[in-house]
Order: sequence, then structure tokens, then C-alpha cells
Amino acid sequence: MAPSSSSRTTSGLRWAVLGSAVLVIAGLIAFWWAAGVARRAPPKASENAITITIRNNVCEPNEITVPAGRTTFTILNQSQRALEWEILDGVMVVEERENIAPGFSQTMTVKLQPGEFDITCGLLSNPRGRLHVTPSAASDAEAARPSLVAYVGALAEYRVFLALEAGTLEENAQALSDAIRAGDADQARVLYVSAHQAYKRIEPMAELFADLDARLNARAEYFEQREADPAFTGFHRIEYGLFGATKSDVKDLAPVAEQLLGDIGQLRERLRSLNIPPERLASASAKLLNRVADNLPAGGEDHYAHAEVANLQGTLDGMRKLAELLSPLLVKAAPELDGTIKQRLDELSAALDPYRQADGFKLAVLDQAQRQRLAEPVRALAEAFGGVNAALGLE
Repeated sequence: MAPSSSSRTTSGLRWAVLGSAVLVIAGLIAFWWAAGVARRAPPKASENAITITIRNNVCEPNEITVPAGRTTFTILNQSQRALEWEILDGVMVVEERENIAPGFSQTMTVKLQPGEFDITCGLLSNPRGRLHVTPSAASDAEAARPSLVAYVGALAEYRVFLALEAGTLEENAQALSDAIRAGDADQARVLYVSAHQAYKRIEPMAELFADLDARLNARAEYFEQREADPAFTGFHRIEYGLFGATKSDVKDLAPVAEQLLGDIGQLRERLRSLNIPPERLASASAKLLNRVADNLPAGGEDHYAHAEVANLQGTLDGMRKLAELLSPLLVKAAPELDGTIKQRLDELSAALDPYRQADGFKLAVLDQAQRQRLAEPVRALAEAFGGVNAALGLE
């Protein structure tokens, strides 16, 4: 007896459903296999990719070997604290990433020269790892590059600028120390802002000295015991004592102010003999600006004094000088980029205008929207400086 039309329809539906299920399963298997291949696939021959996982107080791996040239590092924070990761050449910072939250990662691509480097693993007190960079064809070719005579004038002028600004920084820090020793808290609060702003003008080069930058400008969250940590010194320790919720006798800050003066004296000496490669003028600027743009929405740097806008003015002053020195080179090589940098500088200055008061700035808590609005022109300026070395053939 032939099957009925109804039974044929039911049977057809069953086979259709079964066929669809098979296709879905096959698709899932294909996706799983492809994803597995993608996970196992090595980076392109022109790229080096390294993942560093930080657990508690150690980097895994804590000894790394890469060829000279560009390497992309992914830093995964599996500790319980926000942390930073740095590549150090002695006491000099080569590259860094800050504010990596627990459970999150950050990626950075850095161009490395052959040599031996330290890597930090979270808190400043943690043991360091090692990074070995071996020679490569690219580094050999770069070593043979002729001297860039065109940069001699700009580099010489910038060294003069650094010397003069470091002298201003020392004078302001001395006045701050005098006010603290005299017990004049109100005057000390005013002088703290001007002294820290002076540091910001030279920060692109000052922060290259990791040991001094940690003593002069490290925030409390980078120390095991935060504000109570004995290693917490410098500007932000003084800021905490002058503006923090638990203010103590201002004279108790005298030893911190004296150490600050000593460290600034060391900074002046190091800046005087600092060898600045031409590409560092723009790269150090872009790195600092990106860090500032990241920090602003996350709460800024001056948690107690709320002097972020004054700090930004110091950063802007330093960037204007660097832009002025690079402009004669960019006008010939990349006039559009030169114009963009000038425009971005003006945009950042305009973003600060609402907070100006007489010759300074109002110290006030910024809300999230205000921080975001300030971060945008900073990041745009960072992007502009980030294109300078490629435009000048320095990459």
C-alpha cells in the first residue's frame, strides 16, 4: 500500500530537520577547527608577538629573547592590583604601559635595538625580569644609517630648554621646601602646583629615568602600602600631606621636600648629559600624551590637589616647544602634519580655557564628562606626534 500524502510530508520534514542538524554540527566543527588553527598560527614573519602574564609578583615568562626591530607585547594582569609594565635600559624607561586593571591586558608595539634590558613586573618592589634583544638584519641596516645633521640644531636647542626648565623646577621646589619648613601650609599649596607644573614641562625626558621618576612622581597606588609606604615620596607624597583628607603638621613634610630637592638636583645633572636621539623628540612626546589621555578618565594624577588642568598646562608648554623645534623639518617633509600639530596644540589650549583663573587655574574636582572632554584633545595631539617619525623617515 502506498504511503499517504501526510506520512510522506512528515517523513520529509524529519529528513529536513536531520539534515539541518548535520549542517549545524558540521559548521560548529569547522569553526572549532579554524579557531584552533588561528590560535596555533604563529605571527607573521615580519612581526614578533610576546604575551607576558603577571601573577602576584612575577612575570611569566620573566626572561625573554627577541630579535631587534618591532615586537608586540601583550601584558596580561592576573594579579589583584592595577599595575604597570616597563622595559628599562638601566634606569632609562624604553617603553611602558600603566594602569593595567586586574584581569585585563594591554598591548604595545615597540622598536628595540640590540642589548640587555630589565622588565618590571607590577609593583615597584617586585623582582625584575630580563629581556634579551639580539641583532637582526633590520638593526644592522639601521646602524649603518648616516648621521642626521639636520637635527643638530633642534637637539641643541632642546637641551638648552631642558636645562633652563630644570633650573626653574629646582627654584620652585626650593620655594616649596622653604614654605613647608616655615609651616606655611597655604603658601605651600600654591607652590606645590607651580613646582609640579614645572616638572610637567620636561616630563617627556624626565620620565626616562625610571629610578628618579619613581621617587619624584610615582602615585601611591604603585606602592604596596599605598600612602603609608616608606618608598612613597616626591611630589605626590607632598600633595597628599598638603591636600589629603588627613592633613598633618606641614612641617612634618620637610624631610620629603628635602629629598625632592636632592632628586631634582640629580635630574638636572642627568638631563645635562642626556643623549637624545632625534626620534625620541616625537616618540617620547606621543608616549607621554597617550598616558595622560589614559589617566584622565581613570581619575587623573593629582588625586588630592585636583590640579590636573594646571598639570596639563605644563604638558602643553613642553609640547609647544617640541613642536616648535620639529616644525622646520616637518614643513618640508610633511607640511600637513605640521599644521595638524599646531591645530591640536591650540585645541588643547582652548579646552583648558574654562578652568583658567587670573594667571593660574581653579583647583576643582572634575567630573567624568569634564575629564573625558580634556582627554580627547590630548589623545588627538598624541596621534599627531605619533606620525612625526614616519613622516621624517626616522622609523
